[in-house]
Amino acid sequence: MDRKSYTAHLAGLRELRTDITAAEKTVAAAQKELDRLTAQRARRVAGLAGYEGAQAAAVAKASGLTLADVVRIAPLLDPTPAAVREARPAAETSAASAAPVPVAEPAVRPVAAIPPAPAPAPAGAAPVAVPADQPAAPAAPVAAPATVAAAQPAAVAGGGQRELPQIPQGPAGDRFAAVTSGLVSTRPNFTQQTRVTVFLDAVTGELVAREHTLRLNLGAKSPGEILDAVLAAAPGTERIYITAGAPWHDGAERYSTLKDAVAAWLNTPSERWTTATGAGKDKLAGHFVHHRQPVGRYAPAADPKNVVEVRSIGEWFDPDGTDPATCRDAFRLLWQALRRHWDDAVLMGSPSQTGRDLWTRTIPTKGKWAGGYPVMSEELRGLLHATGGQGRTELLPPPRVPQQLPGLVEFDATFAYGKQTWKSGVGAPRRVTAAAFAAMDQAAQAKALMACSHWHIRVTVPQGWSHVGLLPAPVPGDRAWEYPATPGATFTTWAGGAEVHLALTNHLMPWKVEVLDGLIWEDGKPIDDWGKKLKAAWADLTNLSRMHGDERQRQAAYLASRAVRSILLFGIGGFAQRPRTVTGTTPIGEALPAGVEILGQDETVVTWQRSTGFSRDPNAHPEWAARVWSGARTALLSMKMREDDVMVGALHLPPHSVVAFRTDAIYTTADVTWPYHGQPGEFLKKGHLPGPVAAPTTPEELLALRDLGRAHYAQGGSR
Repeated sequence: MDRKSYTAHLAGLRELRTDITAAEKTVAAAQKELDRLTAQRARRVAGLAGYEGAQAAAVAKASGLTLADVVRIAPLLDPTPAAVREARPAAETSAASAAPVPVAEPAVRPVAAIPPAPAPAPAGAAPVAVPADQPAAPAAPVAAPATVAAAQPAAVAGGGQRELPQIPQGPAGDRFAAVTSGLVSTRPNFTQQTRVTVFLDAVTGELVAREHTLRLNLGAKSPGEILDAVLAAAPGTERIYITAGAPWHDGAERYSTLKDAVAAWLNTPSERWTTATGAGKDKLAGHFVHHRQPVGRYAPAADPKNVVEVRSIGEWFDPDGTDPATCRDAFRLLWQALRRHWDDAVLMGSPSQTGRDLWTRTIPTKGKWAGGYPVMSEELRGLLHATGGQGRTELLPPPRVPQQLPGLVEFDATFAYGKQTWKSGVGAPRRVTAAAFAAMDQAAQAKALMACSHWHIRVTVPQGWSHVGLLPAPVPGDRAWEYPATPGATFTTWAGGAEVHLALTNHLMPWKVEVLDGLIWEDGKPIDDWGKKLKAAWADLTNLSRMHGDERQRQAAYLASRAVRSILLFGIGGFAQRPRTVTGTTPIGEALPAGVEILGQDETVVTWQRSTGFSRDPNAHPEWAARVWSGARTALLSMKMREDDVMVGALHLPPHSVVAFRTDAIYTTADVTWPYHGQPGEFLKKGHLPGPVAAPTTPEELLALRDLGRAHYAQGGSR
């Protein structure tokens, strides 16, 4: 190489250096952007773990991650079966979840217990129902610890752990067994405000306003365009129910979650409409971001006091293709049925709001509670929120059931929660410590458990148990539960008195239950009158849906009966009073409020939500919701039909025949004949799919089989 070539190569090397430097800057910028996006993805994956129905496989597919990466980011999504997690060495699972805090085994001494049922029948023998008036068998011991550790976490049989709150000792514990000063549920002295309501098919543009049916051009179906079209056709409208179509899902493929898509749709910029901020006595403010049933609240930019709501009819019932006029008729029939029992009944925006408003109008004006029902302390409301699970949802895959099922039968409990409103606890509860429970005689223990009560217990599944689990155990995930059934499994949990009593007295085999702590309320009937009136309205509409001569009116009556069910179902859920969540938006570039969770963003605003804790809600009664849910879970397992003198429920099916539970439904391979009279709580056979059927291993597979079974049964198959 000569000097000239050398010089030329140096010049080329300098140019290459410049290009490399520029490329490195590009790579660094790209890496920075990649790191930002990766961190954002991780935050979203972790946030999805807060949803009870989240599944690691779906999250992995949506995010482009492996299943292992998803579980590493969000251990709560670990899909490993409980039995496998239980068998893992502690060292293997420590990376996915915190190690359990060692729990000292307290000293125990036998005490009198609720009498168990007879010993289990020999293998292969059919279970024998025990009459309610059968003489009590000799007592079996229920061990009660002499002392309870103040910060003992809940040990879960499945190997995971979610720490449940406990009642501390001393003055701090006294606050749990107390009520909130100056906060009571009282009967209203005003008539609820009605709102001008219309029904809109967002697919066809068909609008039903009072007796008029119109066809609208909804443009791109943004909130502003829908509001402009509806208000031009029906001035004065205050509430719009979307009966078909889901405009909030349009373009959802551009977002990582449906919730992001909904938030973006609700906050679509509009020159004429703005998010309502609330005004007047009945404040309606802000949007409610829900992936299926969102609520948009808007006000004209020129007149922010006139609020218009955009809601989904799905809050009340599944319209299943019903036209807007029939939906209008369903609301009219619903209102008429309720007015026969409440002369001031008004349909509010949601079933939950309507249910609680109607309940307040049944608060007694005479007697002990004429001044209103006291609201529990915030500490106790928090305890019930964390420990009072709702309906039982459980899939029992192989090897709990055969790989090939001989068939699948669906039994659905009709209006199940309606059967559980006859009794609820009132007033400040009485605390029952482990020592106090141990000191009770057998009759007193039985009375305590059958009262409106909530118990902190340590449970052991008996050796030889071969049926479904009886008591809920906490597992990782917000308000997530499983039902251990493996013989010898031990876990600590909270449960209602009815469930504990069933575990001790079931006709198959008594479980070992150690009472650690408990709360007992005075038995009362605070929601009995409300429940009776709703059940009467439901019965009237159900009969009308069967007997009306006009097909459309039969459909309207059926939808109205489903709406009554929603009023009771969501009304009970409303008593639980979850911690409040506030949703809002902040312009891009401005500081976000402290403690918010980002739901999504577009070019102009960031949409967020944050929990504001428990409000001073005068109608918050989680003790009533917890008792109804506990009673319904108990009835799902065992219930006596007194008129027929027959025991029904999952425990009265053969072992290993139960495939799944879904709130108030049992899926089983056993095609039994249970009496059915159409009364609340009775099991209606709704589907039958002949076998062989591959056992479902996911909720989606179960629902697919359910739909096939219902279709087959509706066509007269396997009746």
